[in-house]
Amino acid sequence: MSNTQPVIPLRIDIVSDVVCPWCIIGYKQLQLALAQMTGVFAVETHWQPFELNPHMPVQGQDLREHIAEKYGTSPEQSRGARERLTALGDALGFRFDYYDGMRIYNTFHAHQLLHWAAEQNKQTELKLALFEAFFSRRENVGDVQLLSAVATRVGLDQNEALEVLTSGLYAEAVRREQAHWLDREVHAVPMFYFNDGYPVPGAQEAQTFVRVLEKLRAKQVELTGGEAL
Repeated sequence: MSNTQPVIPLRIDIVSDVVCPWCIIGYKQLQLALAQMTGVFAVETHWQPFELNPHMPVQGQDLREHIAEKYGTSPEQSRGARERLTALGDALGFRFDYYDGMRIYNTFHAHQLLHWAAEQNKQTELKLALFEAFFSRRENVGDVQLLSAVATRVGLDQNEALEVLTSGLYAEAVRREQAHWLDREVHAVPMFYFNDGYPVPGAQEAQTFVRVLEKLRAKQVELTGGEAL
């Protein structure tokens, strides 16, 4: 069998929020890991909803103020963390554009849009566009008009997206999904699950993901007597 042919089905569930910087960092590290094992896996990615700030008001909150209240972080610590994230993002090909006065927003509508995008086979594209909207383009990802515009960037219909957001069609489904992951004791993100097992918490380095992927490959070899390779 050609070593370029995907042979092992791999479902990856990523529990995350679109205003979580470590979620995009973790995803980028995962992509580096998968690139080291090209042709081994047939990957199917599912983004699962998690709200970092479920009680955030519609108008959002100043990010530095929010971080100080939530984590007790000083302005100097916050500035240092932003600088480290920016440098890490640059190294991984993602631009963080932190700025004075940056606000953080409620993301429940964003998760509803992502649920719909999954049905259109556009979930990963939309998730990445939402990361870019918030961190790179200084956009309010809590605003339904803006969210519907972001949908068009990945080829989704803006009017349909707006209907999804204003109707609350997927609100109950997203709440159920959130409850499911909370029931599995996911209280911080990102959280990665491989084939509904092999949990990997946090934005690990690529080699950590490689080790997990190697375990999955070894398990497949054990189950098939080597026929998968």
